[in-house]
Amino acid sequence: MYDRGHDGGLRAHDPHAVPQRGGDARAQHRQGAGLPRAQWKGEVLIADNGSTDGSQEIARAHGARVVDVPLKGYGSALIAGIEAARGKYVIMGDSDDSYAFGTLDAFVEKLREGYQLVMGNRYLGGILPGAMPPLHRYLGNPVLTMIGRIFFRSPCGDFHCGLRGFHRAPILALDLQASGMEFASEMVVKATIRDLRIAEVPTTLSPDGRSRPPHLRSWRDGWRHLLLLFSPRWLFLFPGVALFVVGTGGMLWLVPQPRLIGSVTLDIHTLIYCSIAVVIGFQSMLFWVFAKIYAIKEGFLPADWRIEMFRRIVTLEVGLIFGAFCLSFGIGLTIYAIGFWGAEGFGTMRPQDLMRVVIPAAALVLLGFQAIYGAFFISILEIRSRKTAIARTEQ
Repeated sequence: MYDRGHDGGLRAHDPHAVPQRGGDARAQHRQGAGLPRAQWKGEVLIADNGSTDGSQEIARAHGARVVDVPLKGYGSALIAGIEAARGKYVIMGDSDDSYAFGTLDAFVEKLREGYQLVMGNRYLGGILPGAMPPLHRYLGNPVLTMIGRIFFRSPCGDFHCGLRGFHRAPILALDLQASGMEFASEMVVKATIRDLRIAEVPTTLSPDGRSRPPHLRSWRDGWRHLLLLFSPRWLFLFPGVALFVVGTGGMLWLVPQPRLIGSVTLDIHTLIYCSIAVVIGFQSMLFWVFAKIYAIKEGFLPADWRIEMFRRIVTLEVGLIFGAFCLSFGIGLTIYAIGFWGAEGFGTMRPQDLMRVVIPAAALVLLGFQAIYGAFFISILEIRSRKTAIARTEQ
């Protein structure tokens, strides 16, 4: 189960084991009756990680297999349930009466056709009144699904449907990690980027039978589902490159002299903002490298030849040399500016006379420190990743 009370569970079907969270063990038994009716050989498997309502014993009394999961969280329960399942196929879903497990024929047919992940689509099958909050139905799920389709070119039209079926072996090979609600997105994203065959079937969503509100928090879990680890280039790389290029171009254009565009004069004030764009852009690109290396080393993303090439070329020493060059150049310009000021008797000067040197100098000093600290941090990530790799090898 996902959490305490009416939450959690896992069910299984021929070649299918069905992980699910939430609900009423009696309802699970009623829906489990679909196995003999469809003449499938399978099991009902409940993954429980802390329910206190006694539903575990009810489930056992009706023939379900209950797996106790010590770790809390939606993802923790499902990962443990999938690992414990015995079938070739697994069908997972919330055990709170919101999904109908008695009619899973469409999932099984797609799995037998060779699809490795079969997603339910609640928008195609129908969402009954009261089954989904309006914020989730009309904003949260459609927006997050659209982002998932754009970022990862996923064919899924309902990224966060809890009812889904899959071949157990290839899903286990994805090495799913998320312990919370992000698990739902992690499965879809990893299956997409690793080219698993994915299909959809219409699924009806009914009001759940829980006696308390669900754990899902619309905005917090929604932003998590934007998958910062899975697509850092959209959050960090592309905006960073744009800011860095525009800022650098603007600085090179404005350092020699003010520029006139029609009746508008661009001067040192614009130069300041260009320097800010350069610094933020460089930092954003560094964050892309950090996130990408971490995601790859922790198994969230597959290896990327571009990152591997970057790591071979941009070693700690190279990063330190680049940072030292920027820092030295910036300090040199600062010394030049001080000398220029000294030639004027350290008195009051027109900002336009000095800021064209001071602004680039400050930007270079910041870039130098960013490069040096970034190089050290990448080295730290590498040290941790090697330890993680050794630990996984020993398991």
